[in-house]
Amino acid sequence: MLGGAIGVGIGFGLQKLAANYVSGFVILAERSLRIGDVVKVDNFEGRITDINTRYTLIRSLGGRESIVPNEMLITQRIENLSFADRNVLLSTVVQVPYGTDVQPVMADLTDTVTSVPRVLADPGPATRLTNFAADGLELTVFFWIGDPENGQANVRSDVNLAILRRLGELGVDIPFPQRVVHLPAPAAPPASPAGHA
Repeated sequence: MLGGAIGVGIGFGLQKLAANYVSGFVILAERSLRIGDVVKVDNFEGRITDINTRYTLIRSLGGRESIVPNEMLITQRIENLSFADRNVLLSTVVQVPYGTDVQPVMADLTDTVTSVPRVLADPGPATRLTNFAADGLELTVFFWIGDPENGQANVRSDVNLAILRRLGELGVDIPFPQRVVHLPAPAAPPASPAGHA
């Protein structure tokens, strides 16, 4: 009985091994994934640094590495951010106070973001009024980068700093949450007992 269980285990193991090898050959032949592609697999995002016949090595922008069995890359949904086009669309959100003349501000922010390094001029940035929020008008700035392997948080930070600096130059404040607090009326003092001064 023990020998039969071991045999079944070995059989399943060899089956998985064979599936990974076949999947590796399929990936290499179809070139659906290539070294240098930025992909997202099972909530792990990074750049493909190596493709073997059995597994694929993905390195995140933070330095962590994930060894992904090739069968997973064939059977599961994979996001390839740079398969046909390396350009990646990013966005950031900022609020301006109600009463602001938003159209010139939107045009100004678009021009400001265009000058940020790594932000592509074609396709260029765009600013849209996306929400009437509780504390202000919500503007979303969309912009493209062509080198996602160099990181996204750093270029988004540069864009945010440029927007903050430009809003300061324009004299436009970013509204902060304002809440109205209602305090209960103070209770009336107890009435004095009858017959006492």
